[in-house]
Amino acid sequence: MQGYNEEDFLLLSGIQHFNFCRRQWALIHIEQQWEENVRTLEGAYVHRVADQPLLREKRGDKLIVRSLPVHSKQLGITGICDVVEFVLDPEGISLAGEEGLYLPYPVEYKRGKPKKDDSDRSQLIAQMLCLEEMLVCELSLGYLFYDEIKHRVEVTVSPSDKERVRTTLLEMHHYFQRNHTPKVKVGPHCQSCSLNLVCLPELMKRRTVSSFIESRLGE
Repeated sequence: MQGYNEEDFLLLSGIQHFNFCRRQWALIHIEQQWEENVRTLEGAYVHRVADQPLLREKRGDKLIVRSLPVHSKQLGITGICDVVEFVLDPEGISLAGEEGLYLPYPVEYKRGKPKKDDSDRSQLIAQMLCLEEMLVCELSLGYLFYDEIKHRVEVTVSPSDKERVRTTLLEMHHYFQRNHTPKVKVGPHCQSCSLNLVCLPELMKRRTVSSFIESRLGE
């Protein structure tokens, strides 16, 4: 199957950064810059619940695997699923060491509560695409667990949802291959960004020296 080489894989978790702000994603994943704030620390604390690498737990007709490594050669991404619940299903796939057929359902842990934007869903869908490729199955359901409400939200995924995520990943690879950090529109979301002091969004409102010279030459 044609796809990306491993050295060109992007971190699956980056799709959430990318949807929040393309510049933030590039600063982290291209320029390797990072700053902590209260939101990133809260997120790390929430994930400690699920981060128990490859721990398997059997509950009735359900097999629960934590911190499951996943990847997609077609999409050029790699990452970790917080939790994957394998549920007995006659339409499922066989698992080594287990009797019966199972379908996987990823569960992604998030700080806070459900958001209005699509960033959390996109990360979950990217995980589902990895599982589909690795296990040769078709998935349409996953879950987001939010720490603030202590409740999981069911996420139904359509073919158009998956196509939208594939398109986003192509755009991410485009920036990464060009080693390009884009400028973005400054907004209220900049105040909650952990990279506010690195990005310096206020400077993007000002004209560059080159653009000023070009405008003067054109007069």
